Amino acid sequence: MLTINLLRDKRDFVIERLKVKNFDASETVSKIIELDSFRREVQSKANQAEAEMNRISKEIGNLMKSGKKDEAGSAKAKTTSLKEEIKSLLEKLGPVEDKLKKEIVKLPNLPHESVAPGHGAEDNVTVREGGTIPALGDKALPHWDLIKKYNIIDFDLGTKLTGAGFPVYTGKGAKLERSLINFFLDEGEKAGYLEIMPPIMVNEDSGFGTGQLPDKEGQMYHVGIDNFYLIPTAEVPVTNIYRDMILNADDLPIKNMAYTPCFRREAGSWGAHVRGLNRLHQFDKVEIVRIAHPDHSYDSLEEMVDHVEGLIKKLELPYRILRLCGGDMSFTSALTYDFEVWSAAQKRWLEVSSVSNFESFQANRLKCRFREKGEKQNKLVHTLNGSALALPRIVAAILENNQTDEGIKIPGVLVKYTGFSLIS
Repeated sequence: MLTINLLRDKRDFVIERLKVKNFDASETVSKIIELDSFRREVQSKANQAEAEMNRISKEIGNLMKSGKKDEAGSAKAKTTSLKEEIKSLLEKLGPVEDKLKKEIVKLPNLPHESVAPGHGAEDNVTVREGGTIPALGDKALPHWDLIKKYNIIDFDLGTKLTGAGFPVYTGKGAKLERSLINFFLDEGEKAGYLEIMPPIMVNEDSGFGTGQLPDKEGQMYHVGIDNFYLIPTAEVPVTNIYRDMILNADDLPIKNMAYTPCFRREAGSWGAHVRGLNRLHQFDKVEIVRIAHPDHSYDSLEEMVDHVEGLIKKLELPYRILRLCGGDMSFTSALTYDFEVWSAAQKRWLEVSSVSNFESFQANRLKCRFREKGEKQNKLVHTLNGSALALPRIVAAILENNQTDEGIKIPGVLVKYTGFSLIS
């Protein structure tokens, strides 16, 4: 959430920067400033009336002691009138503040200065590529055929138990999935991330804090009776650990990671590009989260990008890193790097991670602040997160890229986790 002060002090700058995200903010910003001006005016009048009431209240005692009962009576009547005035003014504040909040949450985060304008994936900027794209024969199978051939993932059983998009992992498929999770967590621990095991349902405050609400409620599964939401990513509960907290600058950056199942409705998704593991309603993911000092958050972002790149390299997958254009960025992000791996049988790139800096946008919603040593003023932290990694498309790429006549070769780094080197 953008701050009121930023909108008041840099109105034209905000409007111009949001154009990079193809968002016309002029009307909303003007309405916010107008509402805030009215709110300030009402609050100022209430404060003045309260100060006057306090001043008169102190005089009443002296007037009574001096025997000036008539003047004391008039003073009491004045305080009664001021109380009514204050009550009336404060009653106006509530609705105005509600309107102000509803308007300000409509504004997306400002894109970083390095973000290129654009409308979609075709305008993203390739930062670098790595790995070797395997040359498979004409008989190469896509992963949805491979999983049937080797009986490692059962989509039909998942449909029976729940519905489409809820696969059941079996045998070596289940062990491969668990091995990837453990590998990602072990690598995160080596990089200094503290493992968290959070709830997989969150309340509305948590959804608001990281920007899923009110923007993405239609994409989340809602438990109506208790008004909880199944998490779309561990970013939500882990980042919200620091909601309503004042941290010490010396404790930054805070580095957390979490493995969780993730749940997304993916309403309206259809077609060949969502077959098999390409898009699911429930999937596994290891998430890394950082709470950073504003002066160092972009150094943190680069470190996170390097960490994710290192994971993909160790899995020996061909990949590319994209810096997203304004039109392809999320509502909350200031700068996002996407990682894609090459799917050899499908002959296309599959997104497996997004690593983002949200600057102070989430922190303002979360009321997550920090204090420099020796200073009294609190400042907003910067929050960052990234997939390290999301498993379904990683599994799809491993299966497709490593298929041989003998079976599917397991990347060497995983063998100590799986206990086998070949799915056959």
